[in-house]
Amino acid sequence: MSYNIDMKSTRAIISYLNDFLAWCAVERGLSDKTQQNYRNFLKKFEEFLNKAGLNDLKPEELSSDHLWQYRLYLSRQKDPRTGKEIKKSTQNYYLIALRSMLTFFADRDIVSLPADKIKLAKDAKEKKLHFLKIEQIESLLNAPKGTDPQHLRDKAILETLFSTGLRVAELASLNREQFNNLDKKNDLELQIVGKGDKPRTVYFSERALKWLKAYLASRRDDDKALFINYRARQDAEKRLTARSIERIVKYYCKITGLPLNTTPHTLRHSYATDLLEQGVDLRIIQEFLGHSNIATTQIYTHVTNKKLKDIHRQFHSGNRLR
Repeated sequence: MSYNIDMKSTRAIISYLNDFLAWCAVERGLSDKTQQNYRNFLKKFEEFLNKAGLNDLKPEELSSDHLWQYRLYLSRQKDPRTGKEIKKSTQNYYLIALRSMLTFFADRDIVSLPADKIKLAKDAKEKKLHFLKIEQIESLLNAPKGTDPQHLRDKAILETLFSTGLRVAELASLNREQFNNLDKKNDLELQIVGKGDKPRTVYFSERALKWLKAYLASRRDDDKALFINYRARQDAEKRLTARSIERIVKYYCKITGLPLNTTPHTLRHSYATDLLEQGVDLRIIQEFLGHSNIATTQIYTHVTNKKLKDIHRQFHSGNRLR
């Protein structure tokens, strides 16, 4: 595929949009949905340029002041549903899209600002990373008590979430045929296609497989979905939705007295945090989680900061020096 781009082009920034999206598809392997999101987010930047009389601004003419003015522009945008200014997290989607475009310029040897010149908006009200301690995890995993198919399903869901770190949508999309011939297996490696159509391997512990085997043995239907809704109408889709799985997690949090803001993603955070606390390298955790960028995985490092401080105080406080 030819991008028809000159290193010293006289083209305006926004005229590169289609070339950028083609690069996203070919070089980064991003899904059609992600490309469409980038297109929509960059249309906001085009709107800013037009209103500022900068429609013909070229990549090499883009300055830090332009970026600052764009951040101010975003901060004044209103959410059409609420009439309030858009959240910092929403502003960051627009900034991340533009940052990716600057990465594209650098990759194609087009002179422009470095991508790291774009600073994301910080939200003072931004929620802290929520994860469960190991004793809380144990309480949650042991909450489903029954031996009927529905309780066995719930047990298998909770065990699988913590064993694999799967996203809830990834869990909901699992099919029964992916778990054929489990009888003689004590562990399992499964290839999945995750967010952004990115393939990765997830690992099931012996404990998680034990409950998956028990659940599958209780099934008397031929539905292809791994996790099904036992209360669905006969003519309705039986596969559990991501929302249904979230409700299941919240139900067991409620009966065990765990925080009600716990979600399937909390178990993913807990999975990563537990690995980190046991000394697993951050790059390995990045692979487990399927993060494209190590910066995304680094949100977990703050968890061990206090632990590292305590270790330093215990073993390197200077008490042995005279």
